[in-house]
Amino acid sequence: MNERRHHDMGGLEAGLVDREDHGKAPWEKRVDALMVLLGKNKLLFVDELRRGIEELGADAYDRYGYYERWMASMTNILLEKKIIGVSELGARMAEIEAGTRHELP
Repeated sequence: MNERRHHDMGGLEAGLVDREDHGKAPWEKRVDALMVLLGKNKLLFVDELRRGIEELGADAYDRYGYYERWMASMTNILLEKKIIGVSELGARMAEIEAGTRHELP
């Protein structure tokens, strides 16, 4: 029998589920839109997104929120497929942190 992985919570006690619609923050909407665009351009598929989320370590999986898991998964898969590079990603992140982000060409 396979051992349960950290993301597999089916059948475990988890308390009540808050079913209220909390809306999405602007950055969450952008993450969702990015996934739609990546899918339409056949660069990343939902099954790959799920695989990437399931491959997050237990600490990251528990610490990250829903769309943070999406973003981590998308980033890892785009790096894995060499669609983006580590140096390119680092440079863009530095621009954003410094407030000097420029629109992509």
